[in-house]
Amino acid sequence: MVSPKPPFLQLCNESLMLEKLPACGKSFEEMMKKVDSKKWCNLTEFIMYYDNFTQCTEREANNASCFWPNPLAEGFITGIHKQFFSNCTSEKVHWEDPPHEILITLILIPVMLTCAMITLVVWCSKRSDILCGT
Repeated sequence: MVSPKPPFLQLCNESLMLEKLPACGKSFEEMMKKVDSKKWCNLTEFIMYYDNFTQCTEREANNASCFWPNPLAEGFITGIHKQFFSNCTSEKVHWEDPPHEILITLILIPVMLTCAMITLVVWCSKRSDILCGT
């Protein structure tokens, strides 16, 4: 009698995984019908559905003895993202430098504190017997 291979020695059955993943997508699609499409870009509106979808893809990959994530599962997940979230653009924050007065102050304060600390250390090391308590 041949004993089954331990799970970590089994080869990934990619065809089985690709056969099972669409059920996860279909389930996610059904759940997303409950969410107004105008709110599809707001993760808080469907986070539980997305979590279920993620767990489903992970479970199906593991059932097929595949690691998760893997390139095939990621490709499937990317397809779902394109289907539901292609209109969600991230607003890029335009960073600006602060006014020169603030910038100069933010630079000079640490420089001046560093100089003051170095001066204090040197001074104390020369006067350690009288002022710095050693």
